[in-house]
Amino acid sequence: MNPLLVASAVRKQVRAVDPRVAASDVQSMESVLQSNLGQRRLTMWLVTSFAGIAFLLAVIGIYGVIAYSVAQRTQEVGIRRALGAQASDIIRIVLSQAFVLALSGTAVGIFAALALTRVMKNLLFGVKATDPYAFCSAAVLFLLVALVASFFPAYRAVKVDPMQALRVS
Repeated sequence: MNPLLVASAVRKQVRAVDPRVAASDVQSMESVLQSNLGQRRLTMWLVTSFAGIAFLLAVIGIYGVIAYSVAQRTQEVGIRRALGAQASDIIRIVLSQAFVLALSGTAVGIFAALALTRVMKNLLFGVKATDPYAFCSAAVLFLLVALVASFFPAYRAVKVDPMQALRVS
């Protein structure tokens, strides 16, 4: 039953007990909770939205920086190819260097995020600020983006004729 349907009966009983007590603004507990948690929900929605946008910008930035750095190494790839390096060896070298760079950046990011969890702790409800699933999934996603970002330009650079790559400079 809707608790607000008995509001008039509650008011009459309160007046019967003590006529000086006013029972105006009768609300259900659900509406009281909604009004109290509304501001917190709005804040968390905004924080989540901004975090999602920041995450997307970070992914785009990682891809852009690593793809640019690999594309700048086209001449090096041409020299390696001219000296007899296999395409798989070159791709492995580029991927391993990008992975080490991304791993170090991810480690720094995780430590910084763990240091900033005290700021977010009082905004969270029902979730731990140091949720290992969230930290691990973000780290794995960043590492995957770094590997993909380095693979495609390395693959393109390997497909370029070594003589053409050496003439670029």
